[in-house]
Amino acid sequence: MNQSEMVELIRNGIARPGGVWVDGGAGTGNFTWALAVLLGPDATIYALDRDARAITAQRARLAAEPPGATIVPRQADLTRPLALPALDGLLLANVVHFVRDQERFLQRLGTYLKPAGQLLVVEYQQTLPLPWVPFPLPFEKLAAVLGRAGFTAPTQVGLRHSRSSGQAMYAAASTWKP
Repeated sequence: MNQSEMVELIRNGIARPGGVWVDGGAGTGNFTWALAVLLGPDATIYALDRDARAITAQRARLAAEPPGATIVPRQADLTRPLALPALDGLLLANVVHFVRDQERFLQRLGTYLKPAGQLLVVEYQQTLPLPWVPFPLPFEKLAAVLGRAGFTAPTQVGLRHSRSSGQAMYAAASTWKP
């Protein structure tokens, strides 16, 4: 998926520009840059990934192609406590399907959000586990998990089919209600 496709997938999940966001499990920054396009120059995005090589790649990309928003690459494990300011939003693109206890994971991450902070999730619409999606999170399951984790009912804000697998990928938005 190219950057413009990523932007279109998550576009309707961004309520307002600016703010302080986290792209959790950011990898080399593909969705981080898409998020930067939508949030604009008044945004700060912490691009977190536990892979040091991904963080190095993000820094090189920042030097070569600044996105407009302030991006702060940081090596971090989302399953451990994080030192972050209160967040306006959190993007988890292709992250939650790696977590066994998704409810607890999302509940803990929700505590980093300001009241009514935005959560934007990108996941595959599949039900059977695969090696690269060990704990699938189709939209219907996401809705149930988010409800138990302290979020509002999600709204599907984007859908596309993967060219490589044919699998549907959705984007869903929700808000934190502590």
